[in-house]
Amino acid sequence: MSLKASDISSIIKKQIQEFSKKDMNFTSEEGQILSVGDGIALVSGLDKAKLGELLDFGNGAYGIVLNLEEDAVGVALMSSQTSIKEGGKVKRTKEVVSVGVGDELIGRVLNALGEPIDGKNLKTTKKRTVFRIAPGVMTRESVNEPLETGLILVDSLVPIGKGQRELIIGDRQTGKTAIAIDTIINQKGKNVNCIYVAIGQKNSTIAQIVERLKIAGAMEYTTIVVAGASELSPLQYLAPYTGVTIAEEWMEKGKNVLIVYDDLTKHAISYRTLSLLLRRPAGREAYPGDVFYLHAQLLERAARVNKKHSGGSITALPIIETQSGDISAYIPTNVISITDGQIFTSESLFNSGQRPAVDVGFSVSRVGSSAQIKAMKQVTSSLKLELSQFNEMQAFAQFSSDLDDSTKKILEHGKRVYEILKQNQYSPLDQSIQIVILFSIKNKLIKDIPIEHMQSFKTKLINFMKKEKNGIELRKEISTKKEIDSQLEKRIFSVIKDFVDSFIKTLGIFDIQSGENN
Repeated sequence: MSLKASDISSIIKKQIQEFSKKDMNFTSEEGQILSVGDGIALVSGLDKAKLGELLDFGNGAYGIVLNLEEDAVGVALMSSQTSIKEGGKVKRTKEVVSVGVGDELIGRVLNALGEPIDGKNLKTTKKRTVFRIAPGVMTRESVNEPLETGLILVDSLVPIGKGQRELIIGDRQTGKTAIAIDTIINQKGKNVNCIYVAIGQKNSTIAQIVERLKIAGAMEYTTIVVAGASELSPLQYLAPYTGVTIAEEWMEKGKNVLIVYDDLTKHAISYRTLSLLLRRPAGREAYPGDVFYLHAQLLERAARVNKKHSGGSITALPIIETQSGDISAYIPTNVISITDGQIFTSESLFNSGQRPAVDVGFSVSRVGSSAQIKAMKQVTSSLKLELSQFNEMQAFAQFSSDLDDSTKKILEHGKRVYEILKQNQYSPLDQSIQIVILFSIKNKLIKDIPIEHMQSFKTKLINFMKKEKNGIELRKEISTKKEIDSQLEKRIFSVIKDFVDSFIKTLGIFDIQSGENN
């Protein structure tokens, strides 16, 4: 005769009631290694082990618990496994992964465990656990303060605000890292702490980035967290969490922080490797089902918190690498849906000489003009439309030899705009200078300058704004007012018009407006 459901329920309830703490005495604080290989160890006998707990394998070797199974725990090793053998003993530390935080980390190069790898000693007075819950909705504040990248194309068309998560996405070798590094360099003197997390990159590449940041004086406010291509998958998986944990300490002290994850594609691959080795079920493109949560958990920790909770912010710039521009792949679509917009770098634009190679059509900021000062909004109001018209007309012009005057004007103006928006790497521009350049575009003051002389004009205009009395005063007034009133508009127009006229005279070309040959 079969048991009824009510009978089974009563039996289970009776067993639960009779269960005592004495039954827990069979659990152990020390386990035994069943198997080890590919950076993964299976350990038995640790019934009390917690998810994310650090285990001590002896000889300074540690692992992190990622799987809780019936008879064993799956452990990802955080160091070389040469000293770890089957049958060896493993002890619980009763601690989850934590890293040292604080101002002592500024200017330092660390590994994924927060340990220095720049040859200098490091002493931190405080530690924070790496896996934490993101700030709640009620602690957050709207994003309305700009984080200036120093890149005209980005600050004008895809503005980034403090507390925003803006994805940088594109094929390899299209200038994604360059945008992030320029943004870090541009934070000099702006009271923003920066963190650069390098995941799965060559050590030589990281060394070049560190050297470039030193030359620019950016290491004075920057911390670099490294999990290189030669590192174990668990360390590559842990690195971005270490970076954001360091950032959170500063945010909670009311500071603004910029963090770059370069890149999350390699981070997802390292997690896929771990998951497959731990025998977790594989899903789309062999990634585990929780890979979306992996990045959501990370990027949600970027926020701008309200004054009651210190008023600090973490701005995240995750980088994703696409294959042949395919943004519909699994990881790109995941991260696009988590972030507040994307800067899309195009291989065709990069190969044509456009720097930065930002595709205006695909790029978007969901915060938009809220992350711009009023003066910037005023000079960029029509820019995206002008560039869209140019791109449309350029495609149309390929199939037509006879163009009307209005189409020719749009094409000529568009070519000049794209030329003046070109910007060399490691040369970010102050916002006031950007506004003047964009003002000259909006008011078509550049229409008589030949395209081949546009870069020369831009360079001389920047030098004029930095060194000449009129330029310095103009910059000061723009920075103070943060908007262009009618009086300031007339002044900018007059100063730039005079500068354009003098530049044209130095070229010795025909001045269309005056009708004279200079």
